[in-house]
Amino acid sequence: MSAARLTTLDFREMKQKKEKISMITAYDFPTAQLVDEAGVEFILVGDSLGMVVLGYKDTLAVTLDDMIHHGKAVVRGSEKAFVVIDMPFLTYEINSDEALRNAGRIIQETGAQGVKLEGGLEIIEAVRKIVQAGIPVIGHLGLTPQSAGQLGGFKVQGKDPTVAKKMIEDSLALEEAGAFSLVLECIPWQLAEVITEKLSIPVIGIGAGKQCDGQVLVYHDVMGLYTGKRPKFVKQYADARSEMVRGVEAYVSEIRQGVFPEDKHIFSMSEEALALALK
Repeated sequence: MSAARLTTLDFREMKQKKEKISMITAYDFPTAQLVDEAGVEFILVGDSLGMVVLGYKDTLAVTLDDMIHHGKAVVRGSEKAFVVIDMPFLTYEINSDEALRNAGRIIQETGAQGVKLEGGLEIIEAVRKIVQAGIPVIGHLGLTPQSAGQLGGFKVQGKDPTVAKKMIEDSLALEEAGAFSLVLECIPWQLAEVITEKLSIPVIGIGAGKQCDGQVLVYHDVMGLYTGKRPKFVKQYADARSEMVRGVEAYVSEIRQGVFPEDKHIFSMSEEALALALK
């Protein structure tokens, strides 16, 4: 692997060597620093920030400016990881020219290394045009949150043979259009295994089984920070929220008891200087 920030070639090489790839979301500078230091290869500035950071009920309210604002912070906070930013709802579906314009804004204004788009054949021209402009693209199939309403909610996708067949066709089309990686969300592991084997590009799973080339989860789920409903495919690795609450409770308690600040936390001036100031 390269000594500097990871590249698309590094990920293709990892797939060839059957080395697993880790991806996690981040939405701000300190989180980006933390996950980068921990050795994550991919940082996704996901439009999931709408729910876990901004408090929306879904991802649809997230704007391009939101993604750029948070993306800038993540790029500044990371050094080694490849940073990819979600293109939010209606920034790439209208036509391929607008998709390229918006993808260009993301890359130019944030310094990120790539963008991610949800969908298959219906957005293939947008993917093709963005890639032709030199911007790395990650595809996203299966449960696509921006179109969850059309899919009948946040449910497993691809169990139906017709839907599974289309997903395979979509994945091949995305690779042919130049996508350098693909996220598969909430689909049967058998289907994910087939797609992973058919593609020469890395496949990152979320609720898609260990047969994928890598895995992605939302940082707030991994760390136990998000209080909303947790999907079946999430594994919580830490209870950071409880520890943070305890810390704030201790802070509040010490203020109320007059314990904080202690002498070591304060500054002083000489009695002479104070006397002169009071004249």
